[in-house]
Parts: sequence; C-alpha cells; structure tokens
Amino acid sequence: MGGLRDYLVLYAHNSRCHSPCQGTDQGYLMSTAPSTFWADEIAAQAIAQHSQNIVCTGITPSGQIHIGNMREVLSGDAVYRSILAQGGKARLIYLGDTYDALRHVYPFLDEKTYAPQVGKPLSDIPCPCGKHESYAAHFLEPFLAAIRELGLDVEVKLAHEMYNTGEYTDVIFTALEKRDEIARILHEVTGKEIESDWSPVNPKCEACGRITKARVTAWNRESHSVDYTCECGHTGTADAARGGAKLTWRVDWPARWKILGVTVEPFGKDHASRGGSYDTGIAITKDIYGYQAPVPIVYEWISLKGKGDMSSSKGNVISIADMVEVVPPDVLRYMIFRTQPKKALTFDPGLPMLTLIDELDDPESKTRDQQAAELSMVSGMGSVGIPFKHLVSIVQIAGTDDDEAMKIIERGGYAIHDRAAVLRRMAYARKWLANYAPEELKFSTQSRLPDEVSALPPAVKNALGWLAEHLDASMSGDTIHGLFYEAGNATGTDAGEIFKGFYLSIIGKQRGPRAGWFIVTLGVDFIRSRLLEAAKA
Repeated sequence: MGGLRDYLVLYAHNSRCHSPCQGTDQGYLMSTAPSTFWADEIAAQAIAQHSQNIVCTGITPSGQIHIGNMREVLSGDAVYRSILAQGGKARLIYLGDTYDALRHVYPFLDEKTYAPQVGKPLSDIPCPCGKHESYAAHFLEPFLAAIRELGLDVEVKLAHEMYNTGEYTDVIFTALEKRDEIARILHEVTGKEIESDWSPVNPKCEACGRITKARVTAWNRESHSVDYTCECGHTGTADAARGGAKLTWRVDWPARWKILGVTVEPFGKDHASRGGSYDTGIAITKDIYGYQAPVPIVYEWISLKGKGDMSSSKGNVISIADMVEVVPPDVLRYMIFRTQPKKALTFDPGLPMLTLIDELDDPESKTRDQQAAELSMVSGMGSVGIPFKHLVSIVQIAGTDDDEAMKIIERGGYAIHDRAAVLRRMAYARKWLANYAPEELKFSTQSRLPDEVSALPPAVKNALGWLAEHLDASMSGDTIHGLFYEAGNATGTDAGEIFKGFYLSIIGKQRGPRAGWFIVTLGVDFIRSRLLEAAKA
C-alpha cells in the first residue's frame, strides 16, 4: 500500500468543491424557512463573528477510529454545511493528531513489540499489520476512506507534517518566550501548581525517539534550536522547525487555532469541563497568541448498547469503516444529526438500527427530523420504497437469488423503480444480518416439515388445517393475518398458539416475520401444502 500522503493526494483529487456556489451536491441545503436546528444556530453565530470560517475537527489515531468518534467529524460537517447554506464562506479541515505520543501499550497491541515505542510519536511507530507507513496511518487510512463514504468534504492535515515542515515553528518559540505567562494561566484556570522546571515544549530526543522524556535547557529562536537533556541519558539540540519539538496538549490546541485560523471546533465534554483544556485554550490563544478562541461545539459521548462509552484502548468499539459497509452512510449521518450534540447517544446496531433506517426512508414518518434528514442525504441512494425490515426478511427467503427476491418484492405489492438501488439495499441487509441481527430475527424456510410439529396439540393442528382450507391467493397480507384470529374463533384455539404452530411448521421456530405478509411472500400454494401436512402430522 502507498504512503499516507499518497492516499491523501488521491483523497483530495476525489473530494468535492468547497465553494458554496458550485456543484449540485449543495442544493439540498438551501432553505428560506426559519429554523432552530442546532447546527443552524451555531453556524449563525460563526457567520456573525467571522467573514470566513474554518471548521476544524481532529482525532488522535491511537487506536481504531470508531462510531463514537462520528460526533466529532459529523458535528463539524453539519455546521460547515449550514454556514454555506446561510450564504457564508467556510472550509472544513480534518486534522489527524499523528504527532501525539503513544501513551501506553493498549490491550490490542503486542507488549514486547510496542513497549519500547511508548512515548514516541504515532507517526514514527511501526504499523501493527505491516502494510502501512506508520502506526498512525494504520488507523487513519480506513477512517479517511469511511468519512468519504459519509460524504465529508474535508481538507486533511496531519500534525506530524505540520511540525516537520515548520508550520509550528513560530508558535513554539512564542510559547517558550512566554513560558511564565502560560504557567500563570494554567495555574489560575486549573488551580494546579505548575512545576518550576515545566516547559510548554517537549523536545524529541534523537537518541530514544521519545517526545515525553526530554526537558528544555536552552533555546534560540533565530536558529530554531532547542537544547535538552533526556531521561535516557542523551543530551542534544533539536531543530524545532523540523519536528524536533512538540507543544504540550494545552498549548498545542490554542496554537493550532492560530495557525489554521480555526473559528468553529467540535470537541468532547471532557475538554469542556471547568478548568479543562478549552478553558485554558481560551486564555492562551488570547493572551499568548492574540487570537480569538473558536465557537465551541461540545458533544456527549456515544455509548455502545450494553457496554458503555466506546473506547479504542479498551476495545469496546465498532469502527466507522466497518459500519459504513453494513448500513447506508445517510443513516449514520442521520443518527448524529437528529440529536443535539450535548445529548447522550446509545448506539445499538441491532433492531433500533432497522427502525432508524425506515424512519429516514419514510418522508411521512411522524418521528422523522426533516432538517436532519435533508442534511443526511449524501449517497444519492434515497429511499427505494421498500422498508428495510422487509428486505431483511426477503434476503433470508430468496437467499442469493436476486431474481427470486425481485419476484417476492413484487408479490408483496411493492414496485421496483430502480433494480440496482434495491440490490444495494439488499446487500446492506445481508451484511446487517450477518453482523448484528438478533437470533430471533434470523430464519430459513425449512425444506421439510420439522419433526417437532408432530408434538403440537391436536387443537393447534386442527386450526392449521382450517387455515389451509381458507387461504386464498387473492387475499392481502392484512386479511391473511386476521385469518389466524378467525381460525382461533372457529376452532376454539388460542390464536397465539396457532401462530407458534405456523412458524414452527415453516421456519422451525416459534416466532418469525409478520405472518400475513410472510404467507404472501412465500406464496399461498406452498403455505397451504405445508399446513395441510402439519395438520396430519
């Protein structure tokens, strides 16, 4: 595989125009109706404060970049698009924090291989799979591919390149010159004591490669040099204009705002806590760098159903790259946009995901957030007019026979306007079934009557026979469904037991898809034959 920078060149070549006036992909944003959509409010604030807005998002690729990180990038995308829709000028930047240090050996890493790498920049550490140019690229490349699928039109910046090419040089030496002022700010805002030998700059030791163990002993702005001593025993001089030194996080963040001209930025609630890095950033960027802090988009975490907050370090994640293969990208965008960033989200890829897909697909749905839906449509797929839940059942009935699936769809009363679009949706349905479907939703039509049917009570068998005799191919799914209750009344049998007997006879389970529709889908002739067989078992 090529290097990360080669990948980004390809990414930039394929991304859409940043102009709010060009291309048709921006058309769905335009609206003259008043709105209280959360992204519109933030966008209006940004436009009022700045003539040109830079919306910046960023993630440290220390592990798998997961669904929980979507709030970072998609919140920024929502505001960026809203700025353009309101007639403002904006750019959307994604900054990969590739020059952050590896903090410790995560559970998914080999201890022997990566223990010596702790403290080194992620961009300098070997790739875990051996196929990428670095540890950072290993996690970043699939993420960048995934956000392209999610319709993000971003400019990509990599922190290690910014440090290596001198973009940080001026702010590094400004921080060194104003070290005491920064220390005062940190103390006043956080209430913590600052050590007398603390420095806002971490030199990179040329001997051990770490950016966490060396201390500054002297520096010279004109020569870009930073002298240091490292805990490994090495003493040397680093070139700060060539990646030889890195700002500490609480200084790096406000310095980045200054370098890139950031005016809007999403970040997690941890940074927004009182005395947190946004509070110190406000003061540092103003007093040290003479710049105004960006409009904040503070977001809550996304938790994984039954497992708590997603965490790469704990392995409690579902990656964005994996998820865009399972459901349409529009749906993942809608999931984020329909809920204000400050509200907690629980991600459940099971049945709730099916409900969400069908909510987005149905313009008449009472629960559908229309503005969030409009902002979500980036794939060009749109709705195929067939509920996703329905397709989940159809692909289990038809298997891999696409022609049979089309016949089943039409037999169920649905028109096929775009066969290719339906096939794409069916592909998503198959992947969802394979990865996230609960067992009770999985079924296969039995080729022969299951042996367990013989143990059904005689009353239930009698009712199944009554059903077989009264089924008619002209009946709708709803009519057939009601026939189960008529069978119960006619034979004095509990309808619930009749349903169980029916499903057991057809799929070998006591529960299954809605019976009336299921019979129409499978064909009345087949069902009648099977039920008559069950009645005699």
